Amino acid sequence: MSLSFENTEVAFQYRNNKQLKKANFLFKSMGSSFLTKTGIKLTSFALKLHLPIKGVIKSTIFEQFCGGETLQEAGKTSEVLGKYNVTVALDYSVEGKESETDYDNAVPEFVKAIEYAASQKNIPFIPIKITGFASFALLEKLHENKEISPDELEAWKRVGKRIDTICSVAAKNKIRILVDAEETWVQQPIDDLTNLMMERYNIEDCYIFNTFQQYCVHRLDDMKNDFEKAKAKGYHFGSKIVRGAYMEKERARAAEKGYPSPINPDKAATDKKYNDAIDFCLEHLGVLTLYMGTHNEESCMKAVNILASKGVSPTDPHVYFAQLYGMSDNMTFNLADAGYHANKYLPYGPVEDVIPYLMRRAQENTSVKGQTGRELSLIQKEMKRRGI
Repeated sequence: MSLSFENTEVAFQYRNNKQLKKANFLFKSMGSSFLTKTGIKLTSFALKLHLPIKGVIKSTIFEQFCGGETLQEAGKTSEVLGKYNVTVALDYSVEGKESETDYDNAVPEFVKAIEYAASQKNIPFIPIKITGFASFALLEKLHENKEISPDELEAWKRVGKRIDTICSVAAKNKIRILVDAEETWVQQPIDDLTNLMMERYNIEDCYIFNTFQQYCVHRLDDMKNDFEKAKAKGYHFGSKIVRGAYMEKERARAAEKGYPSPINPDKAATDKKYNDAIDFCLEHLGVLTLYMGTHNEESCMKAVNILASKGVSPTDPHVYFAQLYGMSDNMTFNLADAGYHANKYLPYGPVEDVIPYLMRRAQENTSVKGQTGRELSLIQKEMKRRGI
């Protein structure tokens, strides 16, 4: 069957008229950088003063981009998506925890999420961030190969045990772990730990994935090198490819500290890296499983065309397409409708704890050229089709 990202009837079949109108209002608001910046400032201010704004946030931006406040609420959202053959990456999006106690307490939360996912039909993935289990400062020292103290060495061993606990429970329950990419100046220890977990748990199947941000000059090479290690040692390689999330921060730090920016010079260079990564991953399916996180329709269609040219079935278990919940429904639902493995990154957590995530979504939709306009035009096309 032919695949089109213009089919809004399929794209928004899971949204009723009221939800569609609300999404229309929200993306219209995010189309204005003034409104977005003002909204973010007012939200931060209101939270500092403990003003009762949780209800407003929950019924607007939270409802659009998050699955719920609890595992059970997120589970209900995933059930709705499952009716349309869309699977879920259940993302506990609480950020900014920084003590050893916080890191220890995060482990049972993720174990609970894994075991819950295993009891559901359509939650094959759980994303994790290593900075949710480790001190950023420690990761920075390890990345720079600085000497660490005996206490820091013990702290790093505890990080390894936390991640190992999560990965072992995941492999036992046949749930896949997506290790998120982070800033380039802490990435090496994250890569090392993730490769170790792959070597340990990706024997029979691919349960552990690392993330490669293609807006970084060197990440395509890193991915290829890590794949060769996996191939040589005989374990499955899980590759999640994304364009990237920390561009402004990366460039600012490089300028401040006087080293060459690790970021590609322009969008065209990043697009080329991303598409080259698609080529590489699809060339090595089997040993490699690809989780393709993108809102770029051209990259997605490129992958679909390559799979078709190779005679690879849309249901092949080594390829997943993914978009964030609340965005690019025209891609996710049309891919699912055509039989591909389509996945939604579904964040959940208490409203006040996921505010940093929501602020990034609002900023991203304002700053990514054409993103909000595209979302809005598709929503309005469907509203017109429905006559609302």
